[in-house]
Amino acid sequence: MQVQPFEAAIFDLDGVIVDTAKFHYRAWKRLAEELGFPFSEEQNEQLKGVSRMESLELLLRAGGMTDVMPEQKETLASRKNEWYKELLETLTPADVLPGVHSFLGLLHSRGVRTAIASASKNAPLILDKVRIGPLFDVVVDGNSITRAKPDPEVFLEAARQLGASPDSCYVFEDAAAGVEGAIRAGMRVIGIGDGQLLARAHLTITSLEQLEPVFLLSHIGVNGHNRKGRAHG
Repeated sequence: MQVQPFEAAIFDLDGVIVDTAKFHYRAWKRLAEELGFPFSEEQNEQLKGVSRMESLELLLRAGGMTDVMPEQKETLASRKNEWYKELLETLTPADVLPGVHSFLGLLHSRGVRTAIASASKNAPLILDKVRIGPLFDVVVDGNSITRAKPDPEVFLEAARQLGASPDSCYVFEDAAAGVEGAIRAGMRVIGIGDGQLLARAHLTITSLEQLEPVFLLSHIGVNGHNRKGRAHG
């Protein structure tokens, strides 16, 4: 694709903007233990970025439970979500991840529009608890889409609402499903986390703290150039 200037930044929420990924894991692990099987952090990586029901399917598969009735699945998913929402009540602005405020400020100072693109139906609650919602021009979440990542729907809808073409957008993701969805949307992707798990991303970093102004200019492409590689802090 022809690289366009960096006009819009689209962020996943859980694990990228706010430290809520740990809450998902604790709730899924509790559900697995009630069902009688262990559930590891490594297995939890497969659940990142996908819908609640798809996450449940992956968890049940990990436990060898392939004959659960649909109505029981709905009950299990709801139970997990209630536990997760209880944990969300403990969120404060201190749970916003390092580098987020300064990076968003830098983007706004350069006229780059911003959006949340999350599979979570709890996105409004999370944004309210950490008081960061006003820093985003657009929020697209699980309440307004029908197809979960790696389908590109959430990213394309965010770009549409921002008035930006997909090839002028950068997506910031911590999940392989999200990276894949953003690539399918025709966007450039910054993976935040394990470079091996996010190998499809155009660039991988460990934290938004790494994206300082000089780095932004020389690596991400405000000047219209995209450099594939891995950042080191």
